[in-house]
Amino acid sequence: MANSNIVDFPLPPAQENFDLNLVADVLVIGGGPAGAWAGLAAARAGARVVVAEKGYLGTSGTQAAAGTGAYYIKPDDPVHREGMVNSRLPIAFGFAETDWIEKVYDQSFINQDLMSRWGYAFPRTQDGNQERWGGLRAADAVQFLRHQLEKHGVTILDHSPALELLLADGAAAGATGWNRRTGKRWQVRAGAVVLATGGTAFRSGIAGGNNNTGDGYLLAVEAGAQLSGMEFSGQYGIVPKGSACSKTAVYGSATLTDAHGQVVSRGKGTTIAEIQTGHVFCKLDKYDDIGRERIQAGQPMTFQYFKRHLPIDPFTQEYEVEHILEGTIRASGGIEVGDGATTTVPGLFAAGDTTSREKLVGANQSGAGPATAWALASGSWAGHSATLFARKYGGDAATRKVAYAGTAGLRPTERARADLDVKALIAGVQDETLPVAKFYRRDGKAMSSALDKLDGLWRDARASLAGDSGLRGADYARSVVRAREAAAMIAAARWIFASAIERKESRGLQRRSDYPVIDDKQYSHVITGGLDQVWVKRKPVSGSAHLHARAS
Repeated sequence: MANSNIVDFPLPPAQENFDLNLVADVLVIGGGPAGAWAGLAAARAGARVVVAEKGYLGTSGTQAAAGTGAYYIKPDDPVHREGMVNSRLPIAFGFAETDWIEKVYDQSFINQDLMSRWGYAFPRTQDGNQERWGGLRAADAVQFLRHQLEKHGVTILDHSPALELLLADGAAAGATGWNRRTGKRWQVRAGAVVLATGGTAFRSGIAGGNNNTGDGYLLAVEAGAQLSGMEFSGQYGIVPKGSACSKTAVYGSATLTDAHGQVVSRGKGTTIAEIQTGHVFCKLDKYDDIGRERIQAGQPMTFQYFKRHLPIDPFTQEYEVEHILEGTIRASGGIEVGDGATTTVPGLFAAGDTTSREKLVGANQSGAGPATAWALASGSWAGHSATLFARKYGGDAATRKVAYAGTAGLRPTERARADLDVKALIAGVQDETLPVAKFYRRDGKAMSSALDKLDGLWRDARASLAGDSGLRGADYARSVVRAREAAAMIAAARWIFASAIERKESRGLQRRSDYPVIDDKQYSHVITGGLDQVWVKRKPVSGSAHLHARAS
């Protein structure tokens, strides 16, 4: 199982150079809902499990910060189920597959029922019944899942980002990383690995997104995996100006006006063009009394902002809005996965926002309900599949000879440069990815120019980026983490632009000013990967998605 990406690495560090050495059947990297469910699925199947989380498992990540719910669709409710499935297909632009949607909703239903049996406090209706639809509050659900992980004997490494994968004969065999609080270096040898690190919005300021820097993409591609649908990444949310809480659903019953009081959007729809060129103001004046009550209960984070920071009554008073990039956190591109959340690398599985969700939501954004359902479902599949792989192939996890797969930010090919500023590298990426004018509606020439710049940033990072050798302990650990975050953001942007250049049409979140319409000849997946040389290729769309290829 040789891997062409792993060549000429320096000798790996001796095992005694790590402050913490662990052996597991399954290592899960990332501790949001997807990672938590991966860990639970593996532990409930009898696996020894370690979960390594970049922050604190239970509060870290966009799900916990945003407080989103999940779809809850009963298998014995065919009318509701058929309506929900069919409602997704026209806005998927030909890529969603009915059987995948059904599988996701089935697994999400099972997981939420399990949480209820374990004691999760779903809200109650006036008649005393549990309110399952939208009742899974990510803000407390992940903390609840942490307690379940602890009950099942899972080892949790908080504040411990994984910085590189271990490979044994081309198969995933664990990872290494640092604890950002203590400065201790850790290594986990494992029979299989699950990546659940989330997507990236390039640190746009979205709530809970600071840790989401595309780390999983880089880890996966360094191991030989590939990505799909990265061009479907231009997802922006509407926020009160200066806010981080992008809850676009709030604006379904609003009036939006320009600086002259002229209505620019009423009800559903975006106002990207207007916000790009001038000031836009909003009033949530289309809600009736019941609607006001429901939207405040369903989107509490948004209304806390109005109470604490403005403060105003948004239903009767205007406030200025802007758009904030949600990127692949709320879009559909990511690591390509197959049945059982498998990747193209043996022993490596992936779940949640770090994966491609094209089979669920197509070329569109994954939203809240579908995204959470996907996290629950794909996490369970990944944990189960990783357990089976570890039992069959990973029995010698502690003794296998491993290769250390990390590249840019860890092992510079030349001498590390003290003048290579991580903040400047990240700012260079953000210059190409955050502005609405560049990233929302794209142009081939502008994207080629951006990709050339990003390629230059990657070459600098690959040659000379590393942790600050003048620091010690936790300070040094954090400098290494920052270096890897910069490398991951550069890499993610390169894969996005390369894919967007390849797709010469406008479909869903891929909007091109030079190719403004859907082109049937472009109806295929865009697959990408590669490190020093980014590559793209086409892959036919399969399954039931063909039935909906002409959706618009």
